[in-house]
Amino acid sequence: MGKGEELTTTKYLIYVQINANGIVEKPDVVGAIFGQTEGLLSNDLDLRELQRTGRIGRIIVNIHSTGGRSKGEIIIPSSLDRIETVILAASLETIDRVGPCEATMQVKKVEDVRAVKRKQVVNRAKEIYQSMMEVSTPESIRMIEEIKESMRVHDISHYGKEKLPAGPNVLTSDAILVVEGRADVLNLLKYGIKNAVAVEGVNIPSSIANLTKEKTVTAFVDGDHGGELILKELLQVGKVDYITRAPHGKEVEDLEKDEVMIALRDKIPFEQLVINEKINIKPQSEDKVTLLKRVLKTLEGTGNCEIFDDTLNSLREVKVENLYDEIKNSTGDIYSIVFDGIVSQRLVDISTNKGVKNLVAFGVGEIVKKPNSLRIITS
Repeated sequence: MGKGEELTTTKYLIYVQINANGIVEKPDVVGAIFGQTEGLLSNDLDLRELQRTGRIGRIIVNIHSTGGRSKGEIIIPSSLDRIETVILAASLETIDRVGPCEATMQVKKVEDVRAVKRKQVVNRAKEIYQSMMEVSTPESIRMIEEIKESMRVHDISHYGKEKLPAGPNVLTSDAILVVEGRADVLNLLKYGIKNAVAVEGVNIPSSIANLTKEKTVTAFVDGDHGGELILKELLQVGKVDYITRAPHGKEVEDLEKDEVMIALRDKIPFEQLVINEKINIKPQSEDKVTLLKRVLKTLEGTGNCEIFDDTLNSLREVKVENLYDEIKNSTGDIYSIVFDGIVSQRLVDISTNKGVKNLVAFGVGEIVKKPNSLRIITS
């Protein structure tokens, strides 16, 4: 019986590496396998009985000898279930002699034949599909794309005076996704995400800016420079609660479903992005206090302090106990200080001397003197 015949009912292939201290041949190996596993397992897993009933195929041995030693591979086809197959595989490693020679056997892998066949089917299907597309006329390709588009487009709607592409749930949902373009919205609709709205360019429309102030907003941008530009523009004119990106070099419109879900799962609070990546943003002046308070919330219980320049660019993070020395040794670049603690008179004095404009904390101690140039903000 040939190997091809055995694989018709085979579920798994057991691959075993054999090493023997001497010259052995195929009959010696097969004899050792049957002889040294006999009685080791239950009658249900006796190799002779399994082969007689067809649940184990013909044992294939490929072995060669060099320099008085033998080395090779054993392949055992199995139609047993997964657990029975691995028990049988493990039993082979108890064999310690082949013929007159000491030997070792090591299971290298147990291969799922059906999984291999499925992979072959998928690869062949890709080849067939590619050949179909190669012979398709431009007109037929256009028709295919029209059908695909129509299947997605029925859910798309528009938002605001600019008629921006949007999912049907943007108005009713408490949370929205802000993306770059129409293709992004369509791709998300394909995966059942119906609360996305597109800004359609770097210049953020006023209707989007106003909408972000009413909703919990996640900015979902492309993983390229264009995505960074849109993100910075959005941060300047609207409110963003969370931020996530497509994988580096990819666009939201091209993502597969699992990539979309991973990106949404791994979104981070905007304040954390400010701290982690020290991005340079210039929000409207009336929003600076709100931003600083939001950063304060992320520091609660950490014992940390975050230092910003006048553009709210995060300069560095230090422990609160080192804050006085940090201010004392600064060169005048500190504009705002947000920290997990209480504002004291000593901190007010040293901050004023160094030109600090904002102290943001969870409370204020007994302050006798506070100059007008310094603003104290509490949660």
